[in-house]
Amino acid sequence: MTDGSAPGFRTLGELESVAARAVPPSVWAYVQGGAGEERALASNREAFRRRTLRPRVLVDVERLELSTTLLGEPSAAPLFLCPTAYQGLLHPEGECATARAAAGAGLVGVFSTLSTRPLEEIATAAPSGRRWFQLYVQPEFPATAQLVDRAERSGYSAIVLTVDTPVFGIRDRQAEGGSVEASAARGNGPGLQPPPRGPVRSAQGFSVPRGGTLTWETVRQLRSVTRLPVVLKGVATEEDARRAAGLGVRGLVVSNHGGRQLDAARPTLESLPEVVRGAGPDVEVYLDGGVRRGADIVVALALGAKAVGIGRPVLWALAAGGAPGVANLLDLLTTELANVLALTGRRSVREIDGSMLD
Repeated sequence: MTDGSAPGFRTLGELESVAARAVPPSVWAYVQGGAGEERALASNREAFRRRTLRPRVLVDVERLELSTTLLGEPSAAPLFLCPTAYQGLLHPEGECATARAAAGAGLVGVFSTLSTRPLEEIATAAPSGRRWFQLYVQPEFPATAQLVDRAERSGYSAIVLTVDTPVFGIRDRQAEGGSVEASAARGNGPGLQPPPRGPVRSAQGFSVPRGGTLTWETVRQLRSVTRLPVVLKGVATEEDARRAAGLGVRGLVVSNHGGRQLDAARPTLESLPEVVRGAGPDVEVYLDGGVRRGADIVVALALGAKAVGIGRPVLWALAAGGAPGVANLLDLLTTELANVLALTGRRSVREIDGSMLD
């Protein structure tokens, strides 16, 4: 792995291969692996590849505007950095490097319960940055409430509850590559629990261990202990979006966990329109899963997303070059987004709509 002194890659196209050479095979298997046969992992990208854009010409695109807002806060572009666990496996500075890059780019960084650095240290590393805290509910709710309180005190401005993990998916490639998570630091406390690995078999059949069961009552409990807006990550249907909106949730992330949970899940891009319908006008809808290029961002926004999250590419960039690597990734992505706007005859991300899609 590099020392972080240089980005290590010049284009978005070469980033993945540069990162693959920078980390041990077991870590690469952890980062790249999806659930089962990796159908969901592949379909996230295929869904974007199937979409084409209808460019308009002879538009004055001398000035382009990428900025937007997320939950009322300014963002330099309709992008945020997804929460990904154990970033210290990719670079010694881990989440602190990612936080500095996000802050420098004027983008929201979302940081995981299972970060290798404490959430307070991440905040201190980039005090001017905007950050949200991703929450895995703990077996005992007081421990969950304590995490939320720590995030509030450290200047995080939203709580992102991951809801698609009553148990972790069965991830063949990760299992074949060997466990690396046991050696990763848990910066927010060694006693914090990830979701269960899977159902437990007993004489009575299968059951989910305590701590894995998430219900709508969990959302109500969470809203009762925080003044921060709550975002649900992992919503994929109109029915669930409508119910979340009724509970006062402020945002939804259409996500299939990067193809790491349900292998038969739809691509997130295909789930997006119905989630937008169910969410209604008062809930912001975001998307992650398979976003790699500027055109992907435009396609997702044209289908109703307010912004998109970047997951694996951030880990690749972190491995390739630390904070400068992540900064380079974000610069390349926003530059490509501006390029696509110009080539489609849109002067602002606010002008992106469904008429751009075939």
